[in-house]
Amino acid sequence: MHWLLSGPLSIERLTVKIAGLPASLEGKKLVQMSDFHYDGLRLSEEMLEQAIAISNQLKPDLVLLTGDYVTTSSKPIHVLASRLQQLQSLAGIYAVLGNHDIYYKDSKSEIITALTRIGVNVLWNQIAYPLGKELSLVGLADRSSREFNPGLVMNQLDPETPRIVLSHNPDTAELLQAWRVDLQLSGHTHGGQIVIPGLGPILPYYKKIWQSIPMKIRHHFPFLRRKKFFLRHWEWTQGLHRVGNNQLYVNRGLGTYLPGRLFCPPEVTEIILQRT
Repeated sequence: MHWLLSGPLSIERLTVKIAGLPASLEGKKLVQMSDFHYDGLRLSEEMLEQAIAISNQLKPDLVLLTGDYVTTSSKPIHVLASRLQQLQSLAGIYAVLGNHDIYYKDSKSEIITALTRIGVNVLWNQIAYPLGKELSLVGLADRSSREFNPGLVMNQLDPETPRIVLSHNPDTAELLQAWRVDLQLSGHTHGGQIVIPGLGPILPYYKKIWQSIPMKIRHHFPFLRRKKFFLRHWEWTQGLHRVGNNQLYVNRGLGTYLPGRLFCPPEVTEIILQRT
């Protein structure tokens, strides 16, 4: 995607307070990247290279990737993996998959294999402890998968143990209110891509128009046939949010669909953990 359509890359920095975080984890640094949509069209090699360089310059303790590595085919994952192999992290790189990563035949296994081969730990309804047993890292199956079952994973955790949850679609934050989630990291939205200052992303307005079109008319237009829109909670399009007792951060992603981005730059996120 040409820089005129995506805009310059932004580094978002935030400090997240976590109750019961051990003193040994105070100040630990996470870097999040999301929604690459790597296919030669939606993300330029220059921006990908810049994002990787920025991440490495930040010297993170942990790099977290929150899905949608590809778009219409799983094949580009092999080239993307060769680029992501340059990422550096003291405690490793962990990832979850997005809806585009599991949509096509065998794409899930191909993407997991490609990422695992370069040392990325892909979590699919799994728990890991890269920073020690005092902080859980949970990676959920994508919301669009039949295997999405947060209770299966979350009920394994001690309620007293702080945890970070990786879940591609921010809508899952609504369901995850049933459990303690000190920080959920998501992507999926691209920040809305086109944002009107003072008004917000324009896609919710498109949703209202789309819902007003009778199904018998939608049937004649493939792009209108879907019965569900891809996001419910547009109030969680980007940034840090409080969802019940939990915290959610939504990354705007790196990849860009046409017609491009407006007041919504792609991002790399630096997150500092702090005790409360």
